[in-house]
This record gives sequence, structure tokens and C-alpha cells, in this order.
Amino acid sequence: MSNKKLLQKTTGSFLIFAVITLLIAAPLFYFISQRLYIHETDEVLQFHKGAFVKEIHADFTEKDIKSWHKYNHNIMIFADMGVNKDSIVDKMLFDSIANDKEPFRVLYAPVDINGKRYTYTEKINLVEMEGMVINVAVIFLFMIIMLLIGIIGISKITAAKIWKPFYNTLIQIEDFEIDKSNPPLFIPTDIDEFDRLNNSLKRLIEKNTVIYKNQREFVENAAHELQTPLALFQTKIDTLLQLELNKEQLSVVSSLNNDVSRLNRLNKNLLLLSKIDNERYLGKSTIILNDYIERHLDFFTEQAEAKNLRIITEFTSALTIKGNPALSEVLINNLFLNAIRHNKKNGKIIIRTQDNQLTFLNTGQSAPLAIEKLFNRFSKINPSSQGNGLGLAIIKKIVEINQWEIKYTFENQLHSFSVKF
Repeated sequence: MSNKKLLQKTTGSFLIFAVITLLIAAPLFYFISQRLYIHETDEVLQFHKGAFVKEIHADFTEKDIKSWHKYNHNIMIFADMGVNKDSIVDKMLFDSIANDKEPFRVLYAPVDINGKRYTYTEKINLVEMEGMVINVAVIFLFMIIMLLIGIIGISKITAAKIWKPFYNTLIQIEDFEIDKSNPPLFIPTDIDEFDRLNNSLKRLIEKNTVIYKNQREFVENAAHELQTPLALFQTKIDTLLQLELNKEQLSVVSSLNNDVSRLNRLNKNLLLLSKIDNERYLGKSTIILNDYIERHLDFFTEQAEAKNLRIITEFTSALTIKGNPALSEVLINNLFLNAIRHNKKNGKIIIRTQDNQLTFLNTGQSAPLAIEKLFNRFSKINPSSQGNGLGLAIIKKIVEINQWEIKYTFENQLHSFSVKF
């Protein structure tokens, strides 16, 4: 279902109501006006007939009737047509002025003149009535349309002014990031509901910001405090490895050594994320990524030997970026290690640089990765992997603070991670 803006929704309701009102009111108004005019016409016919009956004299003769017809074409006195009571009917009659048949309202009524029964007829042309009714209807509709346009326009302008604080709050919330020092500044409003909403959001943001900062401080302190005992632990394990141990003892100490190494890597990654969150890497300089990759290619080739991976570089141009050297190095290292760790035996890694883009492509599992959790912290592509699930989260964090873009795709059985600078 497509979403609509709040103002469009309210204005749309007004428009629908206006159209329905017009569709019903226009024919209804025309019908009522027509009936009222016919009613008035019938009353006029009856009034004329009553006046005729009242004013005829006792000496009104056949000759007077013929003279009457010469000067009254709409009122005629005929010999008895068998009409016993007054009746008014609609008829299409020839009109000599219009030279065409036109609708008339015709009265037939019995009258007695000098004791003799006659039929009184009178007709009124309805064409003028229809024209008048249509003109009145057009004027009425014009006024109704102008009134509705005015109401809708004023409602829209008023609603835009009333809802302005709400939209400002919406924009502020959309732009708010809890890890950035940019708390929202809601504009003052004299509407009680919006004021309550802003105060509630302000309290919620302040509370969660404090919780977030405390958690971030706790992670940094914990990771920092763990460095010394982990270093001592590693030293003692190294000492044990130098002793003459039997096979079983060597296996246990080697396992401990692997576990401590993983703990050290996890601790270093947590410290790195904490330092990035605390904006410890603000310094920037110009870096040529091609040079760094070529300089460390031997190291990563050694790392890839265990899986017999083939590393291919496709440098179409020198990729120069503006960034923090330490974080840029971490970015490339993590992309490299991710491509090695999640590759298959005898696979390949392609490193491609373009004008403002660095892409790592690698073979691996034959299905695309679940992109919705790919860059989450402690989210592992392969649950059995020796990684700690922070590599891609660190990449995403570095990309975000530099306002770069990272994109994952899967095409031609190759997993692709592209960073656009």
C-alpha cells in the first residue's frame, strides 16, 4: 500500500467530500428549482382563470369572445370540450415567435358564460423558465465551487502551518544519530499535543544517550583493562610452549594459545570500535590505496596460501582518497581478511580499483549472503568461522564516519564488496 503525506490525506478527504457534494447538489438543485417554477406557473394559471371568471360580465357574448381571441393568444375560450374540472398538463405546442415546437404548461378549465358552458384554456411557455433555472443553477454551482475551493485552500494553508512543528520534529528524529553529538533541537510550539510529543522525545533521547555513552565507556574500559591480563596470559603460554611437553600437554597448551589469540583479536577490535565511536581518528591525509595494497600484497598472499588462493589485481587507475591512514589501513586489511577467511580452497580474490571505487571480489559459498545482518556486530557469515564477527562491522563504521558507501553484491558466483569514496 502506497503511503501518502498527512496533508495530502486530509486535503484528499476534503476533495472527495466536495466532489460528492457537487454531484448530489447539482441535479438536486436543478430538479427542485424546476418543480418550484412549475408550481408557481400553475398558481399563475389558476390566478388568471379566477380573475377571468370574476371579471366577465353578464352581457359577455359570442362576439366579445371573438374579440378577446384577437388580443389574447395565450388565453382562449372554446366551446365546451367536455372538461368537468380544472386540469393542467404539459404540452409541446408550436410557437409562432420561435417558429418551432416548445414546451408549454396548459390549463383546461370549465367556465359558464350567460348560462352556457365553455372551456377556458391558457398556456405559458416553459422555455424561459428552463433558461432561468439553468442560469440560476450555474450561478449557484459557481458559488458552491468557489466556496469549496476557498475552504480547501484555507484548510490546506492552515493545516500546513499547524503541522509545521510536527514535520520539524520528524526531520530532527530522522537525522538524529545516537553516536553523534547532535541532539535534536525541536522548535517551540503553542500546540499542547506537539509540545508533549517533543518533551517526551527529548526525555527519551537524553535517557538513551546516557545509556549508550555508559555502555560505550564500559566496553572501552573493559577492553582496556583486559589488555594486561591477556598479555600476561599470552606470555605464560609462550613460556609453556618452550618447555618440553608431551603430546597431550602440547595439544592443550596449543588450544589455549589459539583461544587467547582469538581473545586478543576480539579485544583489539572492541577497542578499535570504541576509539572510532569516540572520534579518536579525526586526522586525515591523502592516501594512494594502490600503493598500500601492492606494499602488503606479499603478506596477504602468504595468508592466502593455506587455501591456495589466487590473488588478482586489476588496477585501472591510481585510487587516491582523503582519509585517516590508520583507519584506511584497517579497512583494506579487513576486506582482505574477509575475502580470504570466507573463500574456498583453490579459489580466487580479485582486487579492482576504479576512479573512486575499491572492489574486493572473491569466490566462496555458492549463494548470496544475508545482507540484512551482514554488517551487524558479532554477525558471522559462517558460524564455524574463527573470526569474531566484528570485521565487517568495523568496515561499515569506517565507511560511515567518512561518509563513503559500501555495497555487497553476488554475481557470477563471486561475492563483491565495493567501497565508493
